[in-house]
Amino acid sequence: MSTATLEMDTIDSADEALQYRALHTGAILGLVLGVLSVFMVVAAANSLQSCLLVAPIPVLGMAISLRSLARIRREPELYTGRQLATLGLVLSLVFLIGGVSYGGYIYLTEVPEGYTRISFNTMRPDEIQERGGVKVPPEITALDGKKVFIKGYIRPDSITVSRGIDRFLLVRDNNQCCFGDISTIKYYDQIDVDMVGSRRVDYEQGVFRIGGVLHVHPENLALGPTKPVFSLEADHAN
Repeated sequence: MSTATLEMDTIDSADEALQYRALHTGAILGLVLGVLSVFMVVAAANSLQSCLLVAPIPVLGMAISLRSLARIRREPELYTGRQLATLGLVLSLVFLIGGVSYGGYIYLTEVPEGYTRISFNTMRPDEIQERGGVKVPPEITALDGKKVFIKGYIRPDSITVSRGIDRFLLVRDNNQCCFGDISTIKYYDQIDVDMVGSRRVDYEQGVFRIGGVLHVHPENLALGPTKPVFSLEADHAN
């Protein structure tokens, strides 16, 4: 066999080896999850809780990217995709840390001074209280007439205009639970908000942060969900 033939065989073998180096699937998946991890920051703008619910995305992205990098290092003759896996790992890590940090910062700074943070969950009696006939948790009753801070969504059918709104129904979420038939909404999942003074809000689909004086109306419990048990004289909104 001639030297030229040996050289050609060598080149063909090298090309064949190069041709069969597959792009590791995990590297691609890790990169996709890394990009999707940006929703950590988006969710953090609403609440730290929402951010933590999205946290499995970057955590899974990091795990898959690390596993892919290990496999590619172990079998470099079979797989490529190290740069993609590394990028996926970095994106997942950055958005995980950034999202949690941002969400934590908002949580610590969103409540104005002098207001007590409450939530729709704290307005709902627990099982023991319900069995005892307690409809409004004592800690919420104790806040009657005091300044509180709560987050929620404006129910669209509670307003007649989209800008310069001075009264609306704030509800727990924007899912079917609170945006469906008004008669199905639980009394502890809604609060009647009346903006005092010249303060007004414009309708948006996102989260509203509302602060003001809380009023509890237990007498409305027997009147159905169309008569809110909780109302708020709001002087803060964003």
